[in-house]
Amino acid sequence: MGDSRPPCPPPGLPPEGGGAPSFSLFPKGGEALSFSLPLWGRAGVGALLLSCVLGLPAPTQAAPIDVTDDRGTTVTLPAPPRRIVTLLPSLGETVCALGACDRLVAVDDFANWPPEVARLPHVGGVDDARIESIVALRPDLVLLSSTARALPRLQALGVPVLGLDVKTLGDVQRVLGKVGQALGVDPAPVWQRIEAGIGAAVASVPPQARGRRVYFEVGGGYAASASSHIGEILGRLGAVNIVPGALGTVPQLNPEFVVRADPDLVIVGSHSAASLAGRPGWSKLGALRTGAVCVMPPQDSDVVMRPGPRSAEAAAILARCLATPVKAQR
Repeated sequence: MGDSRPPCPPPGLPPEGGGAPSFSLFPKGGEALSFSLPLWGRAGVGALLLSCVLGLPAPTQAAPIDVTDDRGTTVTLPAPPRRIVTLLPSLGETVCALGACDRLVAVDDFANWPPEVARLPHVGGVDDARIESIVALRPDLVLLSSTARALPRLQALGVPVLGLDVKTLGDVQRVLGKVGQALGVDPAPVWQRIEAGIGAAVASVPPQARGRRVYFEVGGGYAASASSHIGEILGRLGAVNIVPGALGTVPQLNPEFVVRADPDLVIVGSHSAASLAGRPGWSKLGALRTGAVCVMPPQDSDVVMRPGPRSAEAAAILARCLATPVKAQR
Protein backbone atom coordinates (compact mmCIF):
# COMPACT_ATOMS: atom_id res chain seq x y z
CA MET A 1 0.00 0.00 0.00
CA GLY A 2 1.15 3.56 -0.71
CA ASP A 3 1.46 6.35 1.82
CA SER A 4 -2.08 7.52 2.60
CA ARG A 5 -0.95 10.63 4.45
CA PRO A 6 -1.84 13.94 2.77
CA PRO A 7 1.04 16.01 1.38
CA CYS A 8 2.64 18.16 4.06
CA PRO A 9 1.76 21.84 3.72
CA PRO A 10 4.64 24.27 3.47
CA PRO A 11 3.96 27.10 5.89
CA GLY A 12 3.42 30.63 4.71
CA LEU A 13 4.60 33.61 6.64
CA PRO A 14 2.22 34.99 9.28
CA PRO A 15 0.86 38.48 8.70
CA GLU A 16 2.95 41.45 9.80
CA GLY A 17 2.83 41.73 13.59
CA GLY A 18 1.57 38.17 14.22
CA GLY A 19 -1.72 36.44 13.51
CA ALA A 20 -2.67 32.93 12.48
CA PRO A 21 -0.17 30.97 10.32
CA SER A 22 -1.20 30.37 6.73
CA PHE A 23 -0.56 27.39 4.47
CA SER A 24 -0.55 26.42 0.83
CA LEU A 25 -1.47 22.93 -0.33
CA PHE A 26 -0.22 21.61 -3.64
CA PRO A 27 -2.52 18.78 -4.78
CA LYS A 28 -1.14 16.68 -7.59
CA GLY A 29 -2.09 18.25 -10.88
CA GLY A 30 -3.98 21.11 -9.28
CA GLU A 31 -3.55 24.72 -8.35
CA ALA A 32 -2.23 25.76 -4.98
CA LEU A 33 -4.88 26.25 -2.29
CA SER A 34 -4.09 28.71 0.50
CA PHE A 35 -5.81 28.91 3.86
CA SER A 36 -5.21 29.92 7.48
CA LEU A 37 -6.02 28.20 10.77
CA PRO A 38 -6.95 30.87 13.30
CA LEU A 39 -8.48 28.40 15.77
CA TRP A 40 -5.74 25.84 15.61
CA GLY A 41 -2.95 28.25 16.56
CA ARG A 42 0.76 27.86 16.48
CA ALA A 43 0.97 24.82 18.78
CA GLY A 44 -1.21 22.70 16.52
CA VAL A 45 0.66 23.91 13.43
CA GLY A 46 3.97 23.02 15.01
CA ALA A 47 2.74 19.53 15.85
CA LEU A 48 1.59 18.98 12.25
CA LEU A 49 4.85 20.23 10.77
CA LEU A 50 6.88 18.06 13.15
CA SER A 51 4.87 14.99 12.20
CA CYS A 52 5.50 15.77 8.52
CA VAL A 53 9.24 16.29 8.95
CA LEU A 54 9.64 13.07 10.94
CA GLY A 55 7.24 11.08 8.80
CA LEU A 56 4.89 10.47 11.74
CA PRO A 57 1.10 10.23 11.67
CA ALA A 58 -0.72 13.50 12.32
CA PRO A 59 -1.66 14.08 16.02
CA THR A 60 -4.97 12.57 17.10
CA GLN A 61 -7.38 13.36 19.92
CA ALA A 62 -6.84 11.68 23.30
CA ALA A 63 -8.85 8.51 23.82
CA PRO A 64 -11.78 8.67 26.26
CA ILE A 65 -11.01 7.70 29.87
CA ASP A 66 -13.27 5.27 31.74
CA VAL A 67 -13.13 5.42 35.55
CA THR A 68 -15.30 3.30 37.85
CA ASP A 69 -16.08 5.10 41.10
CA ASP A 70 -17.06 3.75 44.54
CA ARG A 71 -20.71 3.46 43.55
CA GLY A 72 -19.68 0.96 40.90
CA THR A 73 -20.59 3.53 38.24
CA THR A 74 -18.30 3.86 35.23
CA VAL A 75 -17.81 7.47 34.20
CA THR A 76 -16.45 8.24 30.73
CA LEU A 77 -14.37 11.37 30.38
CA PRO A 78 -13.67 12.52 26.80
CA ALA A 79 -10.23 13.79 27.88
CA PRO A 80 -8.31 14.45 31.10
CA PRO A 81 -10.33 17.09 32.98
CA ARG A 82 -9.10 20.68 33.09
CA ARG A 83 -11.76 22.26 35.34
CA ILE A 84 -12.12 20.21 38.54
CA VAL A 85 -14.22 20.85 41.65
CA THR A 86 -13.56 18.85 44.83
CA LEU A 87 -16.01 18.58 47.73
CA LEU A 88 -13.77 16.86 50.31
CA PRO A 89 -10.47 18.28 51.59
CA SER A 90 -8.68 14.98 51.03
CA LEU A 91 -9.80 14.86 47.39
CA GLY A 92 -8.50 18.36 46.70
CA GLU A 93 -5.22 17.40 48.37
CA THR A 94 -5.05 14.29 46.19
CA VAL A 95 -5.45 16.33 42.99
CA CYS A 96 -2.66 18.65 44.13
CA ALA A 97 -0.39 15.79 45.21
CA LEU A 98 -0.69 14.47 41.65
CA GLY A 99 0.61 17.78 40.34
CA ALA A 100 -2.73 19.05 39.03
CA CYS A 101 -3.53 21.88 41.46
CA ASP A 102 -3.77 24.23 38.49
CA ARG A 103 -6.79 22.26 37.24
CA LEU A 104 -8.86 23.03 40.34
CA VAL A 105 -11.51 25.72 39.87
CA ALA A 106 -13.23 25.32 43.28
CA VAL A 107 -12.92 23.36 46.53
CA ASP A 108 -15.02 22.61 49.60
CA ASP A 109 -15.40 25.01 52.53
CA PHE A 110 -12.86 23.18 54.74
CA ALA A 111 -10.08 22.86 52.17
CA ASN A 112 -6.95 24.71 53.30
CA TRP A 113 -4.04 22.79 51.84
CA PRO A 114 -1.94 23.38 49.90
CA PRO A 115 -2.02 27.15 50.57
CA GLU A 116 -2.86 28.04 46.97
CA VAL A 117 -6.39 26.59 47.33
CA ALA A 118 -7.24 29.52 49.59
CA ARG A 119 -7.67 31.75 46.53
CA LEU A 120 -10.20 29.39 44.91
CA PRO A 121 -13.97 29.65 45.34
CA HIS A 122 -15.23 27.54 48.26
CA VAL A 123 -18.55 25.95 47.29
CA GLY A 124 -19.86 24.04 50.33
CA GLY A 125 -19.28 20.45 51.32
CA VAL A 126 -20.78 16.97 51.65
CA ASP A 127 -24.22 18.11 52.84
CA ASP A 128 -24.41 21.74 51.74
CA ALA A 129 -22.78 22.02 48.32
CA ARG A 130 -23.87 25.12 46.42
CA ILE A 131 -25.06 23.53 43.20
CA GLU A 132 -25.63 26.74 41.22
CA SER A 133 -22.17 28.03 42.05
CA ILE A 134 -20.60 24.74 40.99
CA VAL A 135 -22.47 24.55 37.70
CA ALA A 136 -21.62 28.19 36.91
CA LEU A 137 -17.92 27.23 37.02
CA ARG A 138 -18.47 24.79 34.10
CA PRO A 139 -16.51 21.90 35.66
CA ASP A 140 -15.61 18.93 33.53
CA LEU A 141 -15.28 16.79 36.69
CA VAL A 142 -16.51 16.98 40.29
CA LEU A 143 -14.89 14.73 42.91
CA LEU A 144 -16.97 14.09 46.03
CA SER A 145 -18.15 11.43 48.47
CA SER A 146 -20.31 8.70 46.95
CA THR A 147 -22.97 9.52 49.56
CA ALA A 148 -22.91 13.31 49.10
CA ARG A 149 -26.33 14.89 48.58
CA ALA A 150 -24.95 16.90 45.68
CA LEU A 151 -23.94 13.87 43.62
CA PRO A 152 -27.32 12.91 42.07
CA ARG A 153 -28.24 16.56 41.55
CA LEU A 154 -25.03 17.34 39.69
CA GLN A 155 -25.31 14.15 37.69
CA ALA A 156 -28.88 15.07 36.66
CA LEU A 157 -27.54 18.39 35.38
CA GLY A 158 -25.04 16.60 33.16
CA VAL A 159 -21.96 17.35 35.28
CA PRO A 160 -19.43 14.46 35.30
CA VAL A 161 -19.02 13.22 38.88
CA LEU A 162 -16.85 10.61 40.61
CA GLY A 163 -18.06 9.38 44.01
CA LEU A 164 -15.03 8.39 46.09
CA ASP A 165 -14.82 7.36 49.75
CA VAL A 166 -11.64 7.45 51.84
CA LYS A 167 -11.55 5.88 55.30
CA THR A 168 -8.49 3.61 55.37
CA LEU A 169 -4.93 3.61 54.02
CA GLY A 170 -6.08 1.12 51.40
CA ASP A 171 -8.71 3.66 50.36
CA VAL A 172 -6.02 6.36 50.13
CA GLN A 173 -4.05 4.23 47.67
CA ARG A 174 -7.13 3.21 45.69
CA VAL A 175 -8.53 6.75 45.38
CA LEU A 176 -5.09 8.06 44.46
CA GLY A 177 -5.12 5.52 41.63
CA LYS A 178 -8.60 6.45 40.41
CA VAL A 179 -7.95 10.19 40.49
CA GLY A 180 -4.62 9.62 38.76
CA GLN A 181 -6.41 7.58 36.09
CA ALA A 182 -8.90 10.38 35.51
CA LEU A 183 -6.16 13.02 35.34
CA GLY A 184 -3.87 10.97 33.13
CA VAL A 185 -1.17 11.03 35.82
CA ASP A 186 0.82 8.10 37.20
CA PRO A 187 -0.01 7.84 40.95
CA ALA A 188 2.75 5.32 41.75
CA PRO A 189 5.46 7.88 42.72
CA VAL A 190 3.07 9.63 45.11
CA TRP A 191 2.13 6.39 46.86
CA GLN A 192 5.79 5.36 47.06
CA ARG A 193 6.59 8.64 48.84
CA ILE A 194 3.72 8.06 51.26
CA GLU A 195 4.91 4.54 52.07
CA ALA A 196 8.51 5.70 52.48
CA GLY A 197 7.40 8.48 54.83
CA ILE A 198 5.33 6.13 56.97
CA GLY A 199 8.28 3.76 57.11
CA ALA A 200 10.54 6.58 58.31
CA ALA A 201 8.00 7.46 61.02
CA VAL A 202 7.88 3.84 62.17
CA ALA A 203 11.68 3.77 62.45
CA SER A 204 11.62 6.95 64.56
CA VAL A 205 9.48 5.51 67.39
CA PRO A 206 11.65 4.68 70.42
CA PRO A 207 11.36 1.10 71.69
CA GLN A 208 9.88 2.18 75.03
CA ALA A 209 7.00 3.91 73.22
CA ARG A 210 5.89 0.77 71.40
CA GLY A 211 2.97 -1.11 72.86
CA ARG A 212 1.37 1.98 74.43
CA ARG A 213 -2.41 1.71 74.64
CA VAL A 214 -3.84 4.73 72.87
CA TYR A 215 -7.16 6.55 72.67
CA PHE A 216 -7.42 8.93 69.70
CA GLU A 217 -10.36 11.34 69.80
CA VAL A 218 -11.58 12.81 66.56
CA GLY A 219 -13.93 15.17 68.42
CA GLY A 220 -17.28 15.25 70.18
CA GLY A 221 -16.83 11.81 71.70
CA TYR A 222 -16.04 10.20 68.33
CA ALA A 223 -12.89 8.10 68.25
CA ALA A 224 -10.60 6.71 65.57
CA SER A 225 -10.82 2.93 65.80
CA ALA A 226 -8.23 0.33 64.83
CA SER A 227 -9.85 0.00 61.37
CA SER A 228 -9.58 3.72 60.50
CA HIS A 229 -6.61 5.17 58.62
CA ILE A 230 -5.45 6.68 61.94
CA GLY A 231 -5.79 3.31 63.66
CA GLU A 232 -3.84 1.63 60.87
CA ILE A 233 -1.02 4.16 61.16
CA LEU A 234 -0.94 3.80 64.96
CA GLY A 235 -0.75 0.02 64.54
CA ARG A 236 2.21 0.32 62.18
CA LEU A 237 3.90 2.61 64.71
CA GLY A 238 3.59 -0.12 67.34
CA ALA A 239 0.69 1.33 69.35
CA VAL A 240 -2.38 -0.53 70.58
CA ASN A 241 -5.71 1.15 69.85
CA ILE A 242 -8.20 0.70 72.70
CA VAL A 243 -11.12 1.11 70.25
CA PRO A 244 -11.69 -2.11 68.26
CA GLY A 245 -12.23 -1.83 64.54
CA ALA A 246 -15.43 -3.85 64.80
CA LEU A 247 -17.15 -0.71 66.17
CA GLY A 248 -16.66 1.07 62.83
CA THR A 249 -13.93 3.38 61.63
CA VAL A 250 -15.07 6.42 63.68
CA PRO A 251 -17.56 5.30 66.37
CA GLN A 252 -19.14 7.55 68.98
CA LEU A 253 -18.28 6.25 72.44
CA ASN A 254 -19.79 6.55 75.87
CA PRO A 255 -17.24 8.30 78.16
CA GLU A 256 -17.40 5.24 80.43
CA PHE A 257 -15.92 3.11 77.64
CA VAL A 258 -12.69 5.10 77.82
CA VAL A 259 -12.67 5.06 81.65
CA ARG A 260 -12.88 1.26 81.67
CA ALA A 261 -10.17 0.93 79.02
CA ASP A 262 -7.89 3.40 80.89
CA PRO A 263 -5.48 4.14 77.99
CA ASP A 264 -1.79 4.93 78.53
CA LEU A 265 -1.97 7.88 76.12
CA VAL A 266 -4.73 10.18 74.91
CA ILE A 267 -4.32 11.98 71.58
CA VAL A 268 -6.72 14.84 70.96
CA GLY A 269 -7.08 18.06 69.02
CA SER A 270 -6.76 21.39 70.81
CA HIS A 271 -10.48 22.09 70.27
CA SER A 272 -11.41 19.14 72.54
CA ALA A 273 -8.55 19.10 75.04
CA ALA A 274 -10.09 21.48 77.58
CA SER A 275 -13.18 19.30 78.05
CA LEU A 276 -11.40 16.02 78.87
CA ALA A 277 -11.04 16.36 82.65
CA GLY A 278 -14.69 17.39 83.03
CA ARG A 279 -16.06 14.23 81.48
CA PRO A 280 -17.63 11.69 83.91
CA GLY A 281 -14.87 9.59 85.46
CA TRP A 282 -12.10 10.93 83.26
CA SER A 283 -10.28 12.69 86.08
CA LYS A 284 -9.30 9.18 87.22
CA LEU A 285 -7.65 8.26 83.92
CA GLY A 286 -3.98 7.45 84.35
CA ALA A 287 -3.15 9.31 81.14
CA LEU A 288 -4.64 12.55 82.49
CA ARG A 289 -3.04 12.15 85.91
CA THR A 290 0.41 11.56 84.41
CA GLY A 291 0.13 14.15 81.66
CA ALA A 292 0.23 11.53 78.92
CA VAL A 293 -1.97 13.65 76.68
CA CYS A 294 -0.80 14.71 73.23
CA VAL A 295 -2.68 17.85 72.17
CA MET A 296 -2.48 18.56 68.45
CA PRO A 297 -2.75 22.13 67.11
CA PRO A 298 -5.37 22.65 64.37
CA GLN A 299 -2.90 22.32 61.52
CA ASP A 300 -1.69 18.95 62.81
CA SER A 301 -5.25 17.78 63.42
CA ASP A 302 -6.07 18.49 59.78
CA VAL A 303 -3.09 16.46 58.60
CA VAL A 304 -3.83 13.47 60.82
CA MET A 305 -7.60 13.34 60.49
CA ARG A 306 -7.76 13.63 56.70
CA PRO A 307 -7.10 10.31 54.98
CA GLY A 308 -5.12 11.39 51.96
CA PRO A 309 -1.73 12.08 50.45
CA ARG A 310 -0.36 13.61 53.68
CA SER A 311 -0.54 10.26 55.48
CA ALA A 312 3.25 10.21 55.85
CA GLU A 313 3.15 13.56 57.65
CA ALA A 314 0.31 12.17 59.79
CA ALA A 315 2.51 9.21 60.74
CA ALA A 316 5.32 11.56 61.78
CA ILE A 317 2.95 13.56 64.01
CA LEU A 318 1.56 10.41 65.63
CA ALA A 319 5.09 9.08 66.16
CA ARG A 320 5.95 12.23 68.10
CA CYS A 321 2.78 11.80 70.16
CA LEU A 322 3.75 8.25 71.07
CA ALA A 323 6.99 9.61 72.48
CA THR A 324 5.06 11.94 74.87
CA PRO A 325 6.84 11.61 78.22
CA VAL A 326 4.96 10.35 81.26
CA LYS A 327 5.13 12.51 84.38
CA ALA A 328 4.86 11.33 87.98
CA GLN A 329 1.28 10.63 89.04
CA ARG A 330 -0.48 13.51 90.77
